[in-house]
Amino acid sequence: MAKGKNTVTLVSEVVQPVADEMGLILWDVRFEKEGASWYLRLFIDKEGGVTIDDCENFSRTVDKLLDEADPIDQSYYLEVGSPGIERELVKDWHFKQYIGQMVNVRFIRPVEGQKDFVGKLTAYDNNEITLLLDEDLEMNIPLTETAYVRLYDDFDMGGLD
Repeated sequence: MAKGKNTVTLVSEVVQPVADEMGLILWDVRFEKEGASWYLRLFIDKEGGVTIDDCENFSRTVDKLLDEADPIDQSYYLEVGSPGIERELVKDWHFKQYIGQMVNVRFIRPVEGQKDFVGKLTAYDNNEITLLLDEDLEMNIPLTETAYVRLYDDFDMGGLD
């Protein structure tokens, strides 16, 4: 492993050119431990959404490159998927891209007795978002106080209430 670079950065450097070549957006890279196992999760996207074939082709190509580059010391499972319709916003460009969209913000600690807020993302600057909760109530939120910020989808599946 290169000195001073973490696993996510090293993996991103290996797989980003593949995403570019395939016309994909590398949405996020996560290296997470669950139980005794490690998972390398690569989230890809493209205009109109990704297909299972996109995920499979990307996975096969980057798997070989990761084996050659060997940026991860321990064994891990490789997973490739879409960030989904309620994707988590984590990078600067994610927040900037979705200004004007509805988001769900979960706080680490309750704010006025509530952890979850849904509102329109109206601004992003210096790791702080502005959320418009209704016509005259704005909330400035440092990202350090959030568990996550995700796109909000109020799609009704038409189930029974």
